[in-house]
Formats: sequence, structure tokens, C-alpha cells
Amino acid sequence: MCIRCGMGADTGYSVQFEDFLPSMARKLGVEGLIQELCKGFQLLMDPRAGKITFQSLKRNASKLGLGELRDEELQEMLREGDVDGDGALDQMEFCILMVRLSPELMQEESYRVFEC
Repeated sequence: MCIRCGMGADTGYSVQFEDFLPSMARKLGVEGLIQELCKGFQLLMDPRAGKITFQSLKRNASKLGLGELRDEELQEMLREGDVDGDGALDQMEFCILMVRLSPELMQEESYRVFEC
């Protein structure tokens, strides 16, 4: 599955994904971007678990324009970011996943690291 476009290779079509994180980072700065990512996490998480679970992602996928995704695709999204293997995303895992899925932002950051 292509997490960037949200569609599996077998679906026969793709959804265009515009990477907004770099422009958000430039506009809001690092702290502002982190705050916005935290708001996104709050929107998607299961309040009882304090994490983004399969059920909370499925329930809230339409808010992100992902309402057409199959269960298998949603589960793959969770697996992609689940560092500790508990089947859900905590806030840190979610933020890391969002940044990792932004190739332009990652490229900009790598240039900054190596400028020194």
C-alpha cells in the first residue's frame, strides 16, 4: 500500500496527495507544526486508549478524506507507524510517521543537518 496516496497498488487508481507539511513548517515554525500534528493526533485517537487504534482510525478516516479505504489499507497505515508493536499509534509514533511521510520536509531537514 502506498501510504502517501492511501491506495494499494492493486486498486488500479491513485489519489493525488499534496505534501502540506513543508509549507506548514515554513509558515508555523517547528513549534507550530508540532502543535498542529498534536491536534491531528487528538482528532484521530481513541480517547479511552489515548492512542490511534484501528477502530478510531476507521471511524475518523472520512474526516481526512480517507473514507473509501478498505480495512486492510487502514491496518497497513497503522503498521507503518507502529514502532512499539502494540497495534496502535501513540502521539510520538504519529508525529514521526507524519514527518517521515513528508519527503520534501525530510529532504529540507537533511540539508540543514549537513550544512554545518
